[in-house]
Amino acid sequence: MRVILRKAAFYLLTAWAAISLNFVIPRIMPGNPADNLINQFHGKLSPQAVHALRVLFGQSGQNLWQQYIGYWHSIFTGDFGISYAYYPSSVSSVLGQSMFWTLILVTVSTVLGFVLGTALGMLAGWKRGSWLDSTLVPVTTFLSSIPYFWFAIIVVYLFAITLKWFPLSGGYAVDQTIGLNAGFIESAVNYAILPAATITAASVGGWLIGMRNMMVTTLSEDYVRLAEAKGLPKRRVMYSYAARNAMLPSLSGFAMSLGFVVGGSIVTEVVFNYPGIGSVLFKAAQAADYPLMSAIFLLITVLVLLANLAADIAYVFLDPRTRES
Repeated sequence: MRVILRKAAFYLLTAWAAISLNFVIPRIMPGNPADNLINQFHGKLSPQAVHALRVLFGQSGQNLWQQYIGYWHSIFTGDFGISYAYYPSSVSSVLGQSMFWTLILVTVSTVLGFVLGTALGMLAGWKRGSWLDSTLVPVTTFLSSIPYFWFAIIVVYLFAITLKWFPLSGGYAVDQTIGLNAGFIESAVNYAILPAATITAASVGGWLIGMRNMMVTTLSEDYVRLAEAKGLPKRRVMYSYAARNAMLPSLSGFAMSLGFVVGGSIVTEVVFNYPGIGSVLFKAAQAADYPLMSAIFLLITVLVLLANLAADIAYVFLDPRTRES
């Protein structure tokens, strides 16, 4: 229990530092995004209207400490203000509409990449030196070395433009109504296949190499050799003795990889024009929409920290040596 409390305290401190940094960065960047919106009216706004817009966007002349207190208040209340890029929509409503798409895409892609990479790495490590090992490692390493942006463009050109197997961009067909109906679900799945496959293929290599190396190390341990000497079935030795212990570092790294996967998904969403956080962040950056960008970074930070905390807690229960240390 003491180990879990220590880890929780560490992540709370990390969350405070990340959230505070998220507050500071937009305020030290050059430019005033509120002026960008006001300038769109070409001087036709009265001074009272200009002042009202500045108050609406949180620029009412407060000092930095008052803004910091207000920032924490907005976090706990979920009121992040008005979005410049999607004016007059609130930041919370914009995030609510796009977050679901990214969560589904990231969850499916991360789980698929982890399962495929771990399973293939287990086989490559078990049959080290075979043609399977010699083929899987360089191929998946090559795929992982390609930047998400270029990999997504290649996938779009090959499967959407040339072969026309999948839709080019978007999240669902324009003739579908969003809802829990068969037509929309089928359309959404069809549009999500290419983005999910891009993220999955780009992440498999890391899991495969890590699992393969751990399998090779674990197979040389005395308890594995003893199990083989006892004449236990090879399948049982591979799964129950070698793979089970070799998988522990991968489970710990699973949540840590979420940050990289989310970063890759943001780029992938922009290429596929997928209606998730990535496309929203791209538009927010173009419009210098600091409230929206700040809320997105905050959301990603909190989700990644929570996932890491959950992985660390699970690791404590899965590996007794952690509790003893």
